[in-house]
Amino acid sequence: MARINRPAPVEVCYKNMRFLITHNPTNATMNTFIEDWPFDDGASPPSKVVDDWLNLLKAKFCEDPGCCVAVHCVAGLGRAPVLVALALIESGMKYEDAIQFIRQKRRGAINSKQLTYLEKYRPKQRLRFKDPHNHKNKCCIM
Repeated sequence: MARINRPAPVEVCYKNMRFLITHNPTNATMNTFIEDWPFDDGASPPSKVVDDWLNLLKAKFCEDPGCCVAVHCVAGLGRAPVLVALALIESGMKYEDAIQFIRQKRRGAINSKQLTYLEKYRPKQRLRFKDPHNHKNKCCIM
């Protein structure tokens, strides 16, 4: 049986958000993953997955700015990087910059179909956060 060569996990940091992009977890590490929203390999995420993903991030990063959220897919090159790109776009980054930012750390990430999806995606600024250094208020700007 051929062994699949998968890239090592990488950390992507932007503003008060940290992500760990990785290939699929093992049974031993599955309990450290909070949610699991599958969608087709090589495809863009359905709107329900996007909404659930962004809601999770909003809650996690408001509750604990700077925490790290792990996101995975089979090889860690398509679905997981697309979800991270969506988070970067929602926090104010241009889609081209988000893709380049991710590809600097995750070479080969995001296929042409997913690239087209990200190009057409219109953010609603759901992940704009207040200054994380202001400890008086750890709430999000809505």
